[in-house]
Amino acid sequence: MPGLRFSQCLLATVALVTLLVSNTANAQTNPSLAIYGFGEADVIADSHRVDPLWEDAFRPSKIATPEGEFGSNGQTSVSVKQSRFGVQSSVPIGDFGPATFKFEFDLFGVGVDAGQTTFRLRHAYGEIGQVLAGQTNSVFMDGDVFPNVIDYWGPPGMVFYRNVQIRWTPYRTDSSHFAIAIERPGNDIDAGQIREIDPELGANIRSDEKLPDLTTHFYTSGSWGHVQLAGIVRYVGFDSPGTVDNEPKGHAIGWGVNLGAHAAVFERDRLIGQVVYGHGIASYMNDGGVDLAPGGTHAMPHAEAVPLLGVVAYYDHYWTDALSSSIGYSFTQVDNTSLQEPIAFRKGEYASLNLLYTPIKTLMVGGEVLWGKRTDNDHITGDDWRFQFSVKYSFSTALSL
Repeated sequence: MPGLRFSQCLLATVALVTLLVSNTANAQTNPSLAIYGFGEADVIADSHRVDPLWEDAFRPSKIATPEGEFGSNGQTSVSVKQSRFGVQSSVPIGDFGPATFKFEFDLFGVGVDAGQTTFRLRHAYGEIGQVLAGQTNSVFMDGDVFPNVIDYWGPPGMVFYRNVQIRWTPYRTDSSHFAIAIERPGNDIDAGQIREIDPELGANIRSDEKLPDLTTHFYTSGSWGHVQLAGIVRYVGFDSPGTVDNEPKGHAIGWGVNLGAHAAVFERDRLIGQVVYGHGIASYMNDGGVDLAPGGTHAMPHAEAVPLLGVVAYYDHYWTDALSSSIGYSFTQVDNTSLQEPIAFRKGEYASLNLLYTPIKTLMVGGEVLWGKRTDNDHITGDDWRFQFSVKYSFSTALSL
């Protein structure tokens, strides 16, 4: 129930604030607390049709192929799902330095809540010194390459995943750091044509997550911009519950490399780029693909970590202090295995252009034109043009406790 989840979220926020206040007894100086967020309304109009459960985000993988799959073209929605609320605190704890905490959610339902306006946890973590524990941006992700777009989901070709993790940052300066983490595993498996070879088996294949994912990155920045190089290694497995020894079962080793950067142009403008390539890393991508799929032949099938390439190229430009635009293109492309279905996702393309007006710091009004295209394994395509108009009011309050 959305109302219940929202109430639970507010109770959790109150509990967190209470915990932060209680920590002041042992603090050498007063801790700080910031409450922040924004309320946003989006008006969205599509020329064609996307999956109705995902009409408030522009994901190429959700575009209809073939046309008419989700009903008649030309749909409109109005959403407040992007609205966000967060609490962040820093508590001094002696020789260990400050302990920082962050709890943040928005209202964009995903998974079993797809299509609903309901609580969605974004960040929930604590960090003391070199060690962070909780949910936040994956170490394999580079959040600084997200362009200044108002579409909720953003470019498909970027790594974008907030994951539960234990992170160690042994090296950190004002401009650079190195981090390594173990992260929660999650395998997205496509049974493909195994359903045709053995329907009972195809319906019974499940993910097998024996080991956490291992991620690492090195990040450096300056007045010129930033560069981040990240890597991931993961165990991507499957088994068949309810059978003798859970057979058939198997696994593949997934891996990936992600290079992201931006260059500072004309003081405030940003030229943004990212290239990511790997096998079995679709779970970490912003949109499209699966981690594990069947390859080989009908007589001798086997599991393969699916190859994937993602690219992002964007330019953020400030016309004036109050007026800005972002323009760019992105894609995700997978190399489908031999036994994936003809309707399996093959490539998602995304382009956008916007004009945003921020007359005061707390108010943003803007419009954005987007184009997307989905190509399936059998080369059937579907495309969509979208216009989005958004109004956002931001707030923040800093307290000394």
